[in-house]
Amino acid sequence: MNQKNKNLLLIFTRNPELGKAKTRLAKSVGDETALEIYKFLLNKTKEITQNLTCDKAVYYSVKIRDNDIWSSSIYQKHQQFGEDLGFRMQNAFKNSFEAGYQKVMIVGSDLYDLTPTIIEDAFSKLNTNDVVLGPAEDGGYYLLGMKTLQPNIFENKTWGTSTVRAETLIDLEKVNVHLLQELNDVDVIEDIENHPAFQKFLKN
Repeated sequence: MNQKNKNLLLIFTRNPELGKAKTRLAKSVGDETALEIYKFLLNKTKEITQNLTCDKAVYYSVKIRDNDIWSSSIYQKHQQFGEDLGFRMQNAFKNSFEAGYQKVMIVGSDLYDLTPTIIEDAFSKLNTNDVVLGPAEDGGYYLLGMKTLQPNIFENKTWGTSTVRAETLIDLEKVNVHLLQELNDVDVIEDIENHPAFQKFLKN
């Protein structure tokens, strides 16, 4: 890990493959449109993150791609490993702290409404809090940041369900947690049907 900074942003992505991207959304719009929407969200995530001053690392779900939208001059590239999302996130945080980073934060790649300011604010909130959490409207979270590994928050969760955030906050009762504004990540048709940025995908 070539480290330039004490802050690291982890971006978890799925490899954009037909039939494997945004499967819940695909039930409403079809596999091809779901893939187009996911690629659109990946590009948006790149725009949001590429000029941030922190170090940045993309964690790929299936395999690391060299010539894709994530320039290796800006983003470190890693493979996710672990039997479920919790273990994959825990391993990514563990790697990052072991590499010497002091503040580590993770975001997904399906948030149109995320902004650089939200991410920068989250890093600054870690000056006075142990954990920062960005609540998602579906009961999960879109951002998680910490200064030391909190392993229990990655265990015994049913990932992708509406109970994840509440259970995570119970696990964090003994530490200081700052909650960011609530945002909506894109999982199902209801998340985008009234959002102006997505109408071009829904007009057919």
